[in-house]
Amino acid sequence: QVQLVESGGGSVQAGGSLRLSCVVSGSTYPGTMGWFRQAPGKEREGVAAIGRDGTTTYTDSVKGRFTISRDNAKNSVYLQMNSLKPEDTGLYYCAAHPFYLYGDDSIRDRSYRYWGRGTQVTVSS
Repeated sequence: QVQLVESGGGSVQAGGSLRLSCVVSGSTYPGTMGWFRQAPGKEREGVAAIGRDGTTTYTDSVKGRFTISRDNAKNSVYLQMNSLKPEDTGLYYCAAHPFYLYGDDSIRDRSYRYWGRGTQVTVSS
């Protein structure tokens, strides 16, 4: 059984930083891993994704501020979030898919097979 567990969420002021982590168990070497977020009253949106080969995709609103990385040996994915804004507030989910996802498909939630339960990020102004 594949399980994803996120950590690293919290509350910060605007301009601050957080680093999210996600560990995948029950599966080795997912083809693509991604981060998604959902703000209250809004649909879940893709934030960033990274392929097995290190190829990354970001949604426009986080480019230059967020960095996704992965450690295949540890079956883990990370999201370094800098220059946080109040609009970054939301429940952040980690997702994994067995196969490589190309381009915008990698930041579409319907593309992913496995999901974590989320970690809350709150950015105050």
